[in-house]
Order: sequence, then C-alpha cells, then structure tokens
Amino acid sequence: MKLSDFDFDLPERLIATRPARPRSAARMLVAEGGAISDAHVYQLPDWLRPGDRLVLNDTRVIPARLSGLRHRSGEAGETAARIEVTLLEPAAQGGCWQALLKPLKKVRDGEAITFGDGFSATVVSRGEGRAVLEFNLTGEDFDAALERAGAMPLPPYIAARRAADAQDKTDYQTVWARSPGAVAAPTASLHFDDALLAALEARGVTFSHVTLHVGAGTFLPVKVEDVTTHKMHAEWGEVSAQAAQEIAQTREGGGRVIPVGTTALRLIETAARETGRIAPWRGETDIFIYPGFRFRVTDALITNFHLPKSTLLMLVAALMGRDTIARIYDHAVAHGYRFFSYGDASLLIPAPESDSSR
Repeated sequence: MKLSDFDFDLPERLIATRPARPRSAARMLVAEGGAISDAHVYQLPDWLRPGDRLVLNDTRVIPARLSGLRHRSGEAGETAARIEVTLLEPAAQGGCWQALLKPLKKVRDGEAITFGDGFSATVVSRGEGRAVLEFNLTGEDFDAALERAGAMPLPPYIAARRAADAQDKTDYQTVWARSPGAVAAPTASLHFDDALLAALEARGVTFSHVTLHVGAGTFLPVKVEDVTTHKMHAEWGEVSAQAAQEIAQTREGGGRVIPVGTTALRLIETAARETGRIAPWRGETDIFIYPGFRFRVTDALITNFHLPKSTLLMLVAALMGRDTIARIYDHAVAHGYRFFSYGDASLLIPAPESDSSR
C-alpha cells in the first residue's frame, strides 16, 4: 500500500477559505453503496432514518495562535523582536504548554515573550521543532487572557491565503463545543446549526457527545512511501459511560451509528478495539485507520473532503474502499465541491456486503 495510491489532482480554486452561510447551506455529496448523489447539508434528515445516532465531538477550539514580542537583554541593551506562537498541548509541568515558535532558531531558553495586557510566557526549553512555554497566568485567568490575545489556529492551507480574523472565532467553532482543548476544529461538525439539529431530532435521529481534542498533528504530512509504517500523532479523548451505552443500545436496536467527522470515528473505534464492542474509554489514541481496517462501531460517516496523501483520505478509503473513494473524489472535483476545513461535506454510507472486505 503506497502513499501514491492516495494522491489526486486538486485545483487550487476548490480550496475553501470561508465557510458556507448559513452553515447548513454547504453542499453535501451522498455516497451510498455504489451510487453518488448531490445534495445540501440541510437535506441530511432526508438521508437518515429514525433510530440513527450521530456521534458528535464536543471539543472546543482554543484561540491557540498568538503574536508576541521576544525580549532580550544584551550589549545593545533591551531589544525586542516579533515572534509567532502556536500552542499545541499542555506540557507535563503545570502551567506550561508545548508550542511552535516562529522563528524558533532565534529564541533562547529563559527569554520572555509578551502578548500585551499583562499576558506573557517564558521559554523553558526547546527541542524537536518546538518549545515549552511557561505562562504567567493559569486556570480561568489564562483562559480569559488567551481569549483576548489569541486568534483561531486556521489550517496551513487557509492561513497561507489569509490571516485569521474575528469571524473565525465563530466560524471555526461548532455550535455544541463545550470542552476546551483542541487546536484544530472537528470540521465536519461546522456544517451543523441549531435549525438542522432540530430537524434531525424531529426526524427521530439521536445524538451522543464524545470528546477528542484535535491536535496540530492532524495536518502533518505522511512522509513514508509504505503507509503502513506511518506513525500517527496522539490525541486525548474520552467516551463517557453514557455515550458508550447510548451507542451500544443504538446498535442493538438496529439503528446506525454515524460519527460526524473523522475525529469522532477514530475515538469510538479506539474505544471498541479491545473487545470489539463500544465501551467507556479515556486516554490518548494514535489509532491509524487505512484500508484493511475492520470497523467495529461505525456504520456511516459524515466528513469533509480531505488532502491528497493524507491519513484522513486513507481513513475514508478504509470505510468505502479505495476504488469507490477515487470515484467519489473524481465526482467532487468535476462538480466543483469545495475542499478541506471550510469546504463542503460528504455522507459516506458503505454497502453492507463490503464490511468484511474494506
């Protein structure tokens, strides 16, 4: 299984830099078995059945991108230089965060970085392309300061085209976000608004919330030609006892379990790895799903359109089959679907007979 098996040509004009408005106005490709249909997200209730359960990732994206001044004392006196910081995850020591610094090579241990309004950090250590920062605030004070000073950590393919702005603090957050900790959004969930949730509930669709704090590693490229040797980044997640029970009852009752987004899918499949059945789970997962994977819980998936040669493209190929995904993506490109985090959606429903051969 080669990395080149998951490549395709994507015109740059199809990379979305802003979401559809309203959220549920985005287009939605529906692939059920071998058939492909064109629809919109607001029509999702027409494609789901009473008794289906959507699994929603309730992580909340923090405004993890900071612009600050690095301060240094030397022969020239006190000097300052601009530095960009992207928070990745809390470090082992309390009050500290692992972060990407740009430019990292010009930073020294012990230097202070100020972000204004009494908010600052000290460089504790550097290594492996990142640094550990100790902030002067913790707890709710840290959260409030970060909310004031930080910007949403837009994916590289958007950030290269425009800077994050105030609108992204709404656009790049799900309507059900409640557990802070992600530095990237579970983007399939961005298509949902209150009106769509109400329509789904009226249809008899139920919901379960899980938490997976999406990390910046989700954007890391695969660098090995033999994809089976790729090492996934780890992300913290939790499937509560209530969510596990709800999902199990749906399956027992003949309903379909449909994660909204690859993050929710990876988490529930992690929670079912040991016994083959969904169970409460909490910890870090580095599950890597590629063709040949046996799905234990997932019956279908709502997801966006993914990067060429990405682990997420490998995941949907595992669910639908490589040939089917190739046809789906050919259709999406030919019909002008918008790609990536702010792009359009797909509802992927594999043929039941293909379950054992994915």
